[in-house]
Amino acid sequence: MSDTRERSVVVCGEGLVDLVPVGENFSPKLGGGPFNVAIALGRLGSDVGFVSRLSLDAFGDRMIDSLAASNVDTTGVERGPEPTTLAVVNLAADGGARYSFYLEGTADRQFALPKLPSARAFSFGTLSLVLEPGASAYEAMLHEAHSRGRLTMVDPNIRPAVISDPDAYRRRFRSWLPAIDILKVSDDDAKWLGSVDGAEWLDEGVGAVLLTRGGDGLSLITKELDVSVPAPAVDVADTIGAGDTVHGALLAYLDRHDALDAAVVRGFSEADWSAALTFAARAAAVTVSRPGADPPWSRELGLPV
Repeated sequence: MSDTRERSVVVCGEGLVDLVPVGENFSPKLGGGPFNVAIALGRLGSDVGFVSRLSLDAFGDRMIDSLAASNVDTTGVERGPEPTTLAVVNLAADGGARYSFYLEGTADRQFALPKLPSARAFSFGTLSLVLEPGASAYEAMLHEAHSRGRLTMVDPNIRPAVISDPDAYRRRFRSWLPAIDILKVSDDDAKWLGSVDGAEWLDEGVGAVLLTRGGDGLSLITKELDVSVPAPAVDVADTIGAGDTVHGALLAYLDRHDALDAAVVRGFSEADWSAALTFAARAAAVTVSRPGADPPWSRELGLPV
């Protein structure tokens, strides 16, 4: 990042294109977990930067334009001649999404470790923590950010189709835990990782485990607290980007309340967490009400712009 001022949040990870079924055809939609998180943060008013490697192809150009339009700084984005990763989406009757990927030799895999940008909080997740050689670079950034006392949030956002050695990945996942302040997982992710609710991960250093339960809402546990909030009632178009919106909206809430600090977050009360989760659930309800990953803007949640 050539811009050296301290940002609120820097989101680290991939951008890709989701091929979403529309009738008998597929429509390309910009996505990728970290990309969606950055978009959500920018639309909700946070000073956010994106660190990634994007293709020089037309999809990469569209991602740069979309990030800029959502108030996300892109000076930390590398560009390369490799193609953009494609994710083919299979939608279930309830709007749930499953993915298959075209990712050999794609741009986001070639991410190289930069100088750690200046930010109060760092976000990581999804394919960027799986696919080498980029995964090792992102992993190093996570540990460096934590060692510098910055708030860290991670969503592994498990995609079994791209994890060739599940046991090796689970061991690697556990090596991240001491460096994570907020760990976000879906209930399916937690089961795949060998846990019911992530409680045991708290003993390995995680400050809080946020569990997304689809239509059953959100739950969060710390060593002292267990907090849950319901999901707002909404007609679901699809669930693409819902968890990413929760991730981004939670960080945006912390930003708005001057709480992007590991010590502050680890001292949150039940009321603090309940308010934060309620905000994140409201934001995700907007996303699932419309097709594709399309997080809300501040004005849609009644917030000052």
